[in-house]
Amino acid sequence: MNNIDFAFPGFDNDPFDRGFSMISVMGTIFPIIFVVVAGIVIFVLIKGIMQWNSNNQQPVLSVAAKVVSKRTDVRKHTHQHENHQSIGSSTYYYVTFEVESGDRMELAMSGNEFGMLAEGDYGKLTFQGTRYKGFDRDHSTGGY
Repeated sequence: MNNIDFAFPGFDNDPFDRGFSMISVMGTIFPIIFVVVAGIVIFVLIKGIMQWNSNNQQPVLSVAAKVVSKRTDVRKHTHQHENHQSIGSSTYYYVTFEVESGDRMELAMSGNEFGMLAEGDYGKLTFQGTRYKGFDRDHSTGGY
């Protein structure tokens, strides 16, 4: 009797050897993904350090300003640990100030500071680069 072998071009008849292996694919893809993720983490860290350093190099300025808007950014996060899941949130507070020249700047601040400000407040804004330092409300006048 004739024995007929079926073979696919480029492959031998070993069913476990298809010209590549999952180990070699993972050996190529995993390092690429690792380098990309590590690169993103390093980029974010360097960007944060550069912003911190830039703020430290700036003079502390106090200028007349008006509170023109307030906003919050609530971010939810979930933590999984064994059979326990906890859900939490973080709230970030931002206020936009308008100075006498008409320029606007949005600064992040604590919730306590945020709660003490109202849209339309006038006063003296103190800041250093993008870092909020304080706002002294002017109770005597209705403008700059």
